[in-house]
Amino acid sequence: MASSPFTDPAFYADRYPTYTALRTSSPILQTSLDGGASTMAVVTGYDQARQAFTAALSKDAGAYFADKPSGRSLHPAIARTMLTVDPPEHTRLRRLVTKAFTPARIDGMRPYILALAEGLVALWEPGTEVDLIEDLAGPLPVTVICQLLGVPTVDRSLVRSWSTDLFATGDHARIDAASHALAGYMAELITTKRAHPDRSLLSDLIAVHDQDEDRLSEDELLSLAVLLLVAGHETTTAAIGNAVLALLQHPADLAHLRTSPHCIAGAVDELLRYDSPVSIATWRWAPDEVDLAGTSVPAGSPVFVCPGAANRDPAKFPDPDRLDLDRPNAASHLAFGHGIHRCLGAPLASAEVEIVLTVLLQQFPGLQLAVPTDQLVWRQSRLVRGLVALPVKL
Repeated sequence: MASSPFTDPAFYADRYPTYTALRTSSPILQTSLDGGASTMAVVTGYDQARQAFTAALSKDAGAYFADKPSGRSLHPAIARTMLTVDPPEHTRLRRLVTKAFTPARIDGMRPYILALAEGLVALWEPGTEVDLIEDLAGPLPVTVICQLLGVPTVDRSLVRSWSTDLFATGDHARIDAASHALAGYMAELITTKRAHPDRSLLSDLIAVHDQDEDRLSEDELLSLAVLLLVAGHETTTAAIGNAVLALLQHPADLAHLRTSPHCIAGAVDELLRYDSPVSIATWRWAPDEVDLAGTSVPAGSPVFVCPGAANRDPAKFPDPDRLDLDRPNAASHLAFGHGIHRCLGAPLASAEVEIVLTVLLQQFPGLQLAVPTDQLVWRQSRLVRGLVALPVKL
């Protein structure tokens, strides 16, 4: 049995050679879980990943770990969300939250996102260096989702720090503490919004809880609020950073978008495919033996579906390691998942990436990296493929 591919520190710096090796061995590979005796199925092929997203796999992590004491104290609002339940519970929750999370609301956010991006870069001085993650890619998405949910401005930096802690791979004490802090804060905010409703998404969700015939429970309301807050910005921060880095490493493509800004929206899908912010999808496991593209996955096996690997599968995307802004099937990428769990916030994330790139290329046409690429530091996260910092010269 092969050792776990996720214990090598080099994996986090550049995970694509690992993905290529795994896919070459088998697009669905049984390997060890963190070097231990337990096994997992790692899905790296495009067709196999697309099938896994719709297969009879469970997302109920609580059921999987029920007889495996972990010693963790993760808050229930984080441990059990819409991402960790199966139909019919998932179907009901997604239907209810979709009522409040409408495309019209996202379209209406575009002027706000544009003004926010322009305001953030207005603080930058030409000729200086900035950290694009700290000064733009980080604050913009968290501000947008906080605005959408109605989180007061004064609390947004604190919310961002808790959310960052939730993705601290391996630091269980830090993750657990952040889960309680964030859930406690959101519970208080729900109380405030219930007493003083406004036009925020959180107030809409409270109305679903209080008035809808098929209503949310109090626990479901809290878990949805926390999920939307966290999922609504962490991966978008990574997507913005990855997209800017890819363009800085491909100056001809950068120049093309600079002179043809109308092409930016169409380039977003290829940028998401090329360096996907969600590298390994959230937890899945096989409650019964399941066949994935001819490979038998035994009952009880965790299944790690890797969109980052699937989006570099040459069987789907010829010459996959090349950035091709004219790639005809780029929109087929799996960066937002597929099937019933596909990201609800995909249109919002794509809009944020598009708007940030447009503003950057308009305001700072000479943007360039401030350090060699081998000095860039990547987050130590299985789920998120994103930079810790992205120093750029204006």
